[in-house]
Amino acid sequence: MKTSYLKFIIHASIASFGAYFCMYAFRKPFSVATFENLSVFNIDYKIVLIIAQVLGYTFSKFLGIKIISELKAENRVKYLIGLILLAELALVFFAILPQPYNVIALFFNGLPLGMIWGIVFSYLEGRKFTEILGVALCSSFIVSSGIVKSVGLSLMNIWHVSQFWMPAATGALFIVPLLFFAWLLEKLPVTTLEDKVMRSERVPMSAKDRKHLLLSFLIPITGIVLFYTLLTAFRDFRDNFARELWDSIGYKGDVSVYTTSEISIAVVVLLILGSTFYIKNNAKAVYIYHFLILIGVLCIGISTVLFQLEILNPFIWMVICGFGLYICYVPFNCLFFDRFIAMFKIKGNAGFLIYIADSFGYLGSITALLYKNFGQANLSWLDFFIYGAYGITILGIVIMLGSLLYFKKAYRTRITTIETELHYEKI
Repeated sequence: MKTSYLKFIIHASIASFGAYFCMYAFRKPFSVATFENLSVFNIDYKIVLIIAQVLGYTFSKFLGIKIISELKAENRVKYLIGLILLAELALVFFAILPQPYNVIALFFNGLPLGMIWGIVFSYLEGRKFTEILGVALCSSFIVSSGIVKSVGLSLMNIWHVSQFWMPAATGALFIVPLLFFAWLLEKLPVTTLEDKVMRSERVPMSAKDRKHLLLSFLIPITGIVLFYTLLTAFRDFRDNFARELWDSIGYKGDVSVYTTSEISIAVVVLLILGSTFYIKNNAKAVYIYHFLILIGVLCIGISTVLFQLEILNPFIWMVICGFGLYICYVPFNCLFFDRFIAMFKIKGNAGFLIYIADSFGYLGSITALLYKNFGQANLSWLDFFIYGAYGITILGIVIMLGSLLYFKKAYRTRITTIETELHYEKI
């Protein structure tokens, strides 16, 4: 690999990983607090906080369908820094306002943060090395959640910061690093002619462009969004209630488990998905992602069966489940849709499709939390997680097999059409 390429990959990976890693410091630390013996209208206080933040995040995702798809390069860094500062301000109000009114602050914390992914990924999409860069970026949300929770827990245990001030304190520690990584992102070079030939040029989308894309691929997009909705709910449940899940399988009080488990997952996912960079044919890459996602859901389902049969160690089960979850989840956050755009030479950007999937995904996350609290209140966190694992497995197999067959047929039709047009041009 050329030295210039290697320098670019290192620069872009560090900048994007760091920027999104810092975002998590403003979003996730509060979830490591237990808020025991607190409730709002007979609903567990922590569940209310999570729902409030995810509601804000969900609204942000729906707004992002338009805003991110139309985002211009010159506005990216202003949006990035401004939105992060608004999220930190909301955390300060969370600490200042009395209960239960401070719940509103978590909504306004989630509202700006939902845009950050699309802004950061817009620096990376449509490039020759998008796979490598995208995986580096995605590994940030696998690792960062555990690390910032460890930081938050340490602030409470060692520095005796209250569970209400801890989120704002954690965020404050990451403001300067965020500014540095935002500066690094701005220093990235623009896409080259080679990038545009290999992955197609990425451009802001109009309302007409968005409508045309949705109508052209309505069936597979609907199926994928349905699967991703359940996948996001499962991933968010595992993330937000990590402490309760780890406590229930024998790791109560173990601060390091949040980081060690997620780092091992991130490394494996990084290596597997990053290797898809070597697949130059965009259609083949899309098919490979389908197979990897199918492997992921099988890992979740089979490992859960083995855990329930007491064949599999609890730590190993959580790691395998996490691997299966993220080998499914990561591609939909950037790689799958980036290759899909390139495969069919679509006029637009991957951010539009990512935000459609994300908006419904987080809506599903809220629904799962409400169902757990009102429909299955007596069900333990662990049992609820296990049932979710089986649901993910069944739905994932059905939808991804159907999607694979649809894309193969659509691509063959496209190739046939192009060959026919070339034939008539020669005549």
